[in-house]
Amino acid sequence: MTARFVIKDARILGGEPRDLLVRDGRIAETGRNLDAAGAEIVRAEGLIALPGLVDLHTHLREPGREDAETVESGTRAAAMGGFTAVHAMANTDPVADTAGVVEQVWRLGREAGYCEVRPVGAVTRGIKGEQLAELGAMADSPAGVRVFSDDGHCVADAVIMRRALEYVKAFDGVVAQHAQEPRLTEGAQMNEGEVSARLGLGGWPAVAEEAIIARDVLLAQHVGSRLHVCHVSTAGSVEIIRWAKSKGWQVTAEVTPHHLLLTDARAESYDPLYKVNPPLRTAEDVAALRDALADGTIDCVATDHAPHPVEAKETEWAVAAMGMIGLETALSVVHEAMVATGLLDWAGVADRMSHRPAGIGRLSGQGRPLEPGEPANITLYDPSPRRVVDPMGMTSKSRNTPYAGMELPGRVVATFLRGRPTVLEGRLQ
Repeated sequence: MTARFVIKDARILGGEPRDLLVRDGRIAETGRNLDAAGAEIVRAEGLIALPGLVDLHTHLREPGREDAETVESGTRAAAMGGFTAVHAMANTDPVADTAGVVEQVWRLGREAGYCEVRPVGAVTRGIKGEQLAELGAMADSPAGVRVFSDDGHCVADAVIMRRALEYVKAFDGVVAQHAQEPRLTEGAQMNEGEVSARLGLGGWPAVAEEAIIARDVLLAQHVGSRLHVCHVSTAGSVEIIRWAKSKGWQVTAEVTPHHLLLTDARAESYDPLYKVNPPLRTAEDVAALRDALADGTIDCVATDHAPHPVEAKETEWAVAAMGMIGLETALSVVHEAMVATGLLDWAGVADRMSHRPAGIGRLSGQGRPLEPGEPANITLYDPSPRRVVDPMGMTSKSRNTPYAGMELPGRVVATFLRGRPTVLEGRLQ
């Protein structure tokens, strides 16, 4: 069989330069001075080769909010960010709470072809927290759903949460909880603390997140099921998760890029670009989250890519939508917050942004090592340049990035999905 690509002199996980021979969707060989008749040469001197990134938490908005994002536009943005797989959250319109809706999203992803799309199914019907959704039917559908979440809403009822955890055990599923005690966050606009008091904005206390996580790790242990905690944002949450893991319980957790880099001080501008749920927290929380990602207490980075149309953000803070886009900047932010600070090396980045999220989501062909015989899901990243983030230059349909005008390191040069380039020389293919 004819090889299609020879990637020359890539630094696999930041190591010494090696070549990768890609043939028929897989890595056929690695080594020095590889050659193959008829293969296209991809020059990768100075580039870091990582397994294709996997996002456990992406809002693609389709069906229902195609003005903000579509499966195609969102996966194009994902490819530009180095992702080869994304998990599409369920809070669409209609909600992804039936086999029919998750299959629709899955098929749209296959048709677009920019990355693997694995739908996340809702835990409850209409994400209303009252009745379980069709969990088994979604799991048995062609979409093969294994992650279930009412993200945007907390499964606040302990009985419903227990039933969900029990139900997903039958097919090795996981419940991904948006940890937010609703009664403690009524009218909340930002992190409760010194800055919110000074600005006169309603506070979202850390305990509203921590109380739900504490309850849910105990429920997961009680029924012997898998729990995943979405977008962890406080130092107290880290300690609860660390305790649960020390017991050997089946608990995993994610942190967003923005919670690794930004603090609630950003709200002083009253710019709704910094309005997000859970809110940006304190510098002490940021430090705790970075340490927890470094030591493995937090398993992975997930973008919580949340696109919104211009009118939803260019308004006063109190009525603005919550959320930030993040697919195209995630790797650069992790580089800035974790690699440049010495907290992670590139092997650690591959573990937290590819291997572990693929494992949590049960994606068998993703997050694999860059070795012969493995699927050729590959990201090539240039760590050397620094660039100013320009929202107008982004691929997402929405522009609500919190990094507008900020200087961040690096850029994704190429992304390969099963041996086929979705991005080459920094451009979509």
